Amino acid sequence: MLTTGATTNWAGNITFGAARLHRPATPGELRRIVGSADRVRVLGTGHSFNRIADTDGDLVSLERMPHRVEIAPDGSTATIAAGMRYAQVAEELHTAGYALANLASLPHITVAGACATATHGSGNVQRCLAASVAGLEIVGPEGDVTELRRDIGTDRLSGAVVGLGGLGVVTSMTLDIEPAYEVAQWVWTGLPLDRLGDSFDEIFAAAYSVSVFTDWQSDEGVVWLKCRTDLPGPPEPGQPWLGARPADRHHHPVPAMPPLHCTEQLGAPGPWHERLPHFRPDFTPSNGDELQSELILPRTAATEAFAALRSLGDRIAPLVQVSEVRTVAADDLWLSPAYGRDSVALHFTWAPDHAAVIEVVAAMEELLLPLGARPHWGKLTTVPPERIVASYERAADFGRLLADHDPAGKFRNPFLDDFFPADSWRADR
Repeated sequence: MLTTGATTNWAGNITFGAARLHRPATPGELRRIVGSADRVRVLGTGHSFNRIADTDGDLVSLERMPHRVEIAPDGSTATIAAGMRYAQVAEELHTAGYALANLASLPHITVAGACATATHGSGNVQRCLAASVAGLEIVGPEGDVTELRRDIGTDRLSGAVVGLGGLGVVTSMTLDIEPAYEVAQWVWTGLPLDRLGDSFDEIFAAAYSVSVFTDWQSDEGVVWLKCRTDLPGPPEPGQPWLGARPADRHHHPVPAMPPLHCTEQLGAPGPWHERLPHFRPDFTPSNGDELQSELILPRTAATEAFAALRSLGDRIAPLVQVSEVRTVAADDLWLSPAYGRDSVALHFTWAPDHAAVIEVVAAMEELLLPLGARPHWGKLTTVPPERIVASYERAADFGRLLADHDPAGKFRNPFLDDFFPADSWRADR
């Protein structure tokens, strides 16, 4: 299927430059499209807020490709169609008695898109979603198919998983899985924001997955604890904790929004995929009328980062719908913001006022970059590309990987060229 005319991202702040959007229904059709195109980028659910997926060539969506969830005989991995959404994969895994270790707050996003940008959930021992990838199948510039696997004795997969769409079209992924488990979710309100820094380790060790929501101007925050029922539980349910009060009703991350479409709270246990996300998959969590930015810092810088954000609270609060604090475990993926360091992630959902928001984002980045902040690859930032690339130890290796997989630059776009200029990396360097 071929669509012509303007296409926008989910938030509507980006109109893609491609004249054509292809929706192939078979692997052969996809390979023909890729092989005959001059420039190609893949579009997932469009849940990025910058031009990472933009192109003046051809856009390709994998939404019509056959769904596939094949569980390995030993139950340790599952191979899936990369264009599937996490909600679709999770439902099939759970039905078969299996689970993923982690999920993002939105189960609506595609697996390939989330992994290509190092999207994450939360948890002291939970790495970003891409860290569960044990193998990739990629359609290359000539329509050829390449397979990368973790078990072949090379770290090339660690470079390719967070690939920013630059290595080719990822058509299937092999993911680590485990036996299905249940999760119960509790909310505490009125956490004194001083406690977020003073008791940071205690707060984020209190559950399998922890999120704290605030606007950085109020002196309080809201804590969401997602607890596996087969692991030690949270603070005593129904009792005050660190100055916070147990919620007696359901909550939405954005204070003004009704909680109707959020996942079950108040401690009711349920399947992992119905509790780890903040939102249920059977609805659209908002109309996309928002902007997002996110900075990922070393955990050791958390307290200093919180103080910096509170100093900007009078500028942040009028524009932010909500800010979320999460933790992410270290990984070995070359372009993961959590590469080599346990991290704290500071996420912001903003009002759709780009000019005003970008000024505040710049002010935050000025304070947080000296603490080691790395911006999320799919969200707004004012940091110059060369400064971002300089914060990644394996950036040169990734540049050479791009040159090796796509020497003519078929999968490049201006976004990728800004970070990894084609003439800066050669396979023989």
